[in-house]
Amino acid sequence: MPRRPYLSSRLQGFGTTVFSEMSALAVQTGALNLGQGFPDSDGPDEVKQAAIDAIFAGVNQYPPGPGTLDLRTAIAEHQKRFYNMSLNPADEVLVTAGATEALAAALLGLCETGDEVIAFDPTYDSYAAGIAMAGAVLKPVPLRPQADGTFGFDDEELRRAFTTRTRLIMLNTPHNPTGKVFTLSEMQLIAELCLERNVIAVTDEVYEHMVFDGSHIPLAGLPGMRDRTVTIGSAGKTFSFTGWKIGWATGPAPIISAVRTAKQFLTYVNGAPFQPAVAVGLRLGDSYFDQLLVQMVAKKELLCEKLEQAGFGVLAPQGTYFVTADISTVTTKKSLPFCMGLPEEAGVVAVPCSVFYSDDRMGQDHIRFCFAKSDAFLAEAGDRLIAAYG
Repeated sequence: MPRRPYLSSRLQGFGTTVFSEMSALAVQTGALNLGQGFPDSDGPDEVKQAAIDAIFAGVNQYPPGPGTLDLRTAIAEHQKRFYNMSLNPADEVLVTAGATEALAAALLGLCETGDEVIAFDPTYDSYAAGIAMAGAVLKPVPLRPQADGTFGFDDEELRRAFTTRTRLIMLNTPHNPTGKVFTLSEMQLIAELCLERNVIAVTDEVYEHMVFDGSHIPLAGLPGMRDRTVTIGSAGKTFSFTGWKIGWATGPAPIISAVRTAKQFLTYVNGAPFQPAVAVGLRLGDSYFDQLLVQMVAKKELLCEKLEQAGFGVLAPQGTYFVTADISTVTTKKSLPFCMGLPEEAGVVAVPCSVFYSDDRMGQDHIRFCFAKSDAFLAEAGDRLIAAYG
């Protein structure tokens, strides 16, 4: 009798994440890692000191299940300060083990087996895995490169994606990996369809403070959407502490209760001394957030200029800390084999965009670079690419 596979059928096809593979390749070859999205420097000293102080003050045991009240209050203050959105820290804010857990808990807590989940393709890789673990079905709506170098979707394709089985839509803005920032008219269409079809929205807004063109518009702030939207944020991206894994989900109490029910059986709680530190970060003055944006704009421009000099086509991002490059101008290879050979050819690591799409025919000419690195690191990586392909 044949032995059943160890890996459940829901996760068949999901192996090691491409980020782990590419980071391992960087270590193996000594290449400069512009693949995995993490900064190469720490965030604000006062936030680090707050974590150290918390450790020595004995904040090292289980925090409350929903997160410390001070952090939940700071998250609510942040949403009010930047978006004029009012939240009750008692039951409308949930602290999670990073945004990834918030996404997984939302899917597990809100979806029944067979429910359909709409997401814009390409998607961050945990989306498809989380949908599969929830027993739901991914309904991708493709984002395609536009003539102006941005990414866009077809309104009718989005309308057709909504069916009687649609439970929720996942929206990532600013969008990883494309760098797209969804416009007000696009958000209004999404809101209109959610209201018309009685669909919940889960919005991944972890790059909210890195918008270069336009402005960040929370879907929950549009008419009728507050009561049907889960908004997800992260300290890792805003404060450059990705290893702390402190994220959050906010929204109406009944929906957050459902998310919390799933979350408590994942990590239960996490990061006790980091929670008061993140509260300090969220209460930093406007100068911190303004300077973060200035720094990211400069890094984006530095890397984009180097990529253009190397002969790549550059789709300049509107947000995030990633840039998409068109490799068809420098090679006949497709994205995955090109990225596998890039460390040896140029001493640089990137991520193939094809792995983010449900349809493996898409993204074959595009790769993604991370520019959340020091200027010297970006300049050296850019010069290596120029030497190899320019």
